[in-house]
Amino acid sequence: MNEVAAAQAKGWRATYFHKLTPAFWGLHVAAIVGVARLGWSWSGLTLALVLYGVRLFFVTGGYHRYFSHRSYKTSRAFQFVLAFGAESTLQKGVLWWSAHHRHHHKMSDKPGDLHSVKQSGFWWAHLGWIMSRDFEDTELGAVKDLARYPELRWLNKYYLVPPLVIAALTFAIGGWFALVWGFVVSSVLAWHGTFTINSLSHVFGTRPYATTDDSRNNALLALITLGEGWHNNHHHYQVAARQGFRWYQFDITYYILRVLAAVGLIWDLHGVPQHILDGTTRATAPASPPSVAVADPVA
Repeated sequence: MNEVAAAQAKGWRATYFHKLTPAFWGLHVAAIVGVARLGWSWSGLTLALVLYGVRLFFVTGGYHRYFSHRSYKTSRAFQFVLAFGAESTLQKGVLWWSAHHRHHHKMSDKPGDLHSVKQSGFWWAHLGWIMSRDFEDTELGAVKDLARYPELRWLNKYYLVPPLVIAALTFAIGGWFALVWGFVVSSVLAWHGTFTINSLSHVFGTRPYATTDDSRNNALLALITLGEGWHNNHHHYQVAARQGFRWYQFDITYYILRVLAAVGLIWDLHGVPQHILDGTTRATAPASPPSVAVADPVA
């Protein structure tokens, strides 16, 4: 029995209702009750969606494309900014997230994949894997390239600091209205927006590339997740900074990365070679990350 199956065998109460889960469920309740008490507001929804987009970018462009796959280079200072922004979404630490994501690609849709619908079902892929206490530890051996930075190790250990800072700032700037809409509601949206890639993008969509897993392209999920929904593309060629390979596959994260590159905050965005676009099988694409050295930030 692999470790995911062993964790699931403990039952749903052990996964979804242990001593650390009240905060997770409580934030959902706070979002509903907070909106009900404040009353419906289009400006509130706009604030929630704006901060959802900003914070989610740090997950897609930071946690995913930079820390997990090293698809571009940046400075050590901006590396810290990316990690801080990503951790503000309450998805645990930068090293934890990256190590688990690299494991997912290594085992994608095989026994032992941490969040495979095929192996473990919808609810586990969407929530169970990140709520289970069995996977709280960070496998530093999987992220040696990142763990050598003491500031990232500190953030990984104190991963609640960034969201608490954002919560305090929203309250200081706009009181309860900004705290509820800007932090609480956007946090819940960011959770489930991110998690749809685990639970839905291996089930619904098209498969232009013959990868060894069930990854699929889904335009709706790409819209919700700033471009991550082109998931079959990503599993076909993991190191690309761009996941919308074709001009009509909108990839908001990539557009933002291009802007950041234009102003010099990041550079050397890993492109998509023509032979990859033409359908080279996943087995011939470089592993992720292709080389830690080429993506190291400038000290």
